Amino acid sequence: MSTRPKPLKIGPVTLGGKVPALILGPCVIESEKFVRRMAKKIGEICAAEEFAFIFKASYDKANRTSVRSYRGIGAQEGCALLAEIGRELHMPVTTDIHSPNETAIAAEFIDVLQIPAFLCRQTDLIHAAAETGRVVNVKKGQFLAPWDLRNIAEKLTAFGATKFFFTERGTTFGYNNLVADMRSLAWVREAGYHIVFDATHSVQRPGGAGDATSGDAALAPVLARAALAAGCDGVFMEVHENPGRALSDAPNQVPLKDLPKHLRMFKAIHAAVS
Repeated sequence: MSTRPKPLKIGPVTLGGKVPALILGPCVIESEKFVRRMAKKIGEICAAEEFAFIFKASYDKANRTSVRSYRGIGAQEGCALLAEIGRELHMPVTTDIHSPNETAIAAEFIDVLQIPAFLCRQTDLIHAAAETGRVVNVKKGQFLAPWDLRNIAEKLTAFGATKFFFTERGTTFGYNNLVADMRSLAWVREAGYHIVFDATHSVQRPGGAGDATSGDAALAPVLARAALAAGCDGVFMEVHENPGRALSDAPNQVPLKDLPKHLRMFKAIHAAVS
């Protein structure tokens, strides 16, 4: 028998609340000036549309396709910067962690610790994240079935985590392609867990450009709308002021100028199915 999880509050954001939870931001911290500007602009848009949100940016992209790809500014500097932005703009912040050592650094600054899909079964990383007492977001690996998340949830609770959720980001579908199965969202919720849908990473084509990842950014809002109709708790979506010039995941990020219309549609769909 399934158990609907209790609403999970993360500052002003609620998973399982009256409006969909939002995790928004650029793929990576390209510079301090850039990430501050993005946080401020996204904050203004969300305030106008009456949404609270969690601001997202990575301090390090540890799994880039090519050795020549830009990675980021590092854990200590990046986490401290995100925390400062969060305090100034009154928003929770999240970033991905890649090792127990990075987890210890991030736990001092970050509200939601994100475990990347490729690392979702790494027991030591899950253990380290759970012990921090922070909210933990585990992205479902492209290689996992929805029901496999139960094993990860059992690890989290065994290590003391009481506040966590999962994010669906597509499943490997042949070579250099992903497919988003909306049934997954229903099954994870039926199992009693909060589930967020990652719209931008679900439209990736991993390694699809040879030495880089390609993708279909225009389809990200389409899948987000479908996920909300299927009953997910929120949407993770990377946005950029100029996606074509982004230093990471340029083909997948949604243009910032389009965010207001997407948020209005998200709210309407969530209200219709809640």
